[in-house]
Amino acid sequence: MATLTIKNSVVGSVSLVGRWTTERLTNLGAFGRYIYEIFRQACTPPIRWDLIFQQLEFVGNQSLNIIILTGFFTGAVFALQIGGIFQIFRAESIMGAATAKALTREMAPLMTAFLLTGRAGSAMTAEISTMRVNEQVDAMEAMAVDPIHYLVVPRLIASMLIIPLLCAIFIFVGTFGAFVTGVAVFDVDVGIFIDRIKWMVDARDIFNGLEKAFVFSIIIASIACRYGLNASGGAKGVGRATTTSVVMTLLVILFCDVFITYVQLRL
Repeated sequence: MATLTIKNSVVGSVSLVGRWTTERLTNLGAFGRYIYEIFRQACTPPIRWDLIFQQLEFVGNQSLNIIILTGFFTGAVFALQIGGIFQIFRAESIMGAATAKALTREMAPLMTAFLLTGRAGSAMTAEISTMRVNEQVDAMEAMAVDPIHYLVVPRLIASMLIIPLLCAIFIFVGTFGAFVTGVAVFDVDVGIFIDRIKWMVDARDIFNGLEKAFVFSIIIASIACRYGLNASGGAKGVGRATTTSVVMTLLVILFCDVFITYVQLRL
């Protein structure tokens, strides 16, 4: 009897794991088809420039203030932290270069992606999921308007264009924050501060950071819109879709960040 119980328990556990794995693989395949459909629709006329410019203004212009503030204070705080360490070794002159290196390769693209996931990505999901539960998306389909072409493609194109630019602004403002900290707090010479940055940070570092930001922009827009299109269950469903979208986007960004960093270091 005990042996039968153990056997049933093992079979049940294996079955549960099998169902979970099958569901995950099915969802991954569906997401792959969804990404293919987005890029296929992006190459299909007409190009809805009015919607693209609306999203450029929403994702870019309306996010600029938070990017500038966060970039400045991130650079300043990071410089304070590592400046205290470098001061022990009398190496305060390279604190700006170390901050700029960290910003260009890692901190700026990651922080920019996190900020825009919380601000723009969540808004995309909430807006599209509200349209879904109010049957506006169904009305589009009834009028032969493809929801992916009308709702997703403009948001994706706008994100791909503007998020790397916001990342570049984050890098510049963050480096300026480190400059203010280095000069005002650690009394680093201005010429030496700039010279060390030119010595340690090159174009490849900046390119690697912008490359990450470009990949993150695709992740943010595609996941946000997918959860919006799949929402159901009224107002509660809108909230659930928005929360799940933000969490999933952040997890995927972190996973892809590790992978991209590994590839960039190997090349």
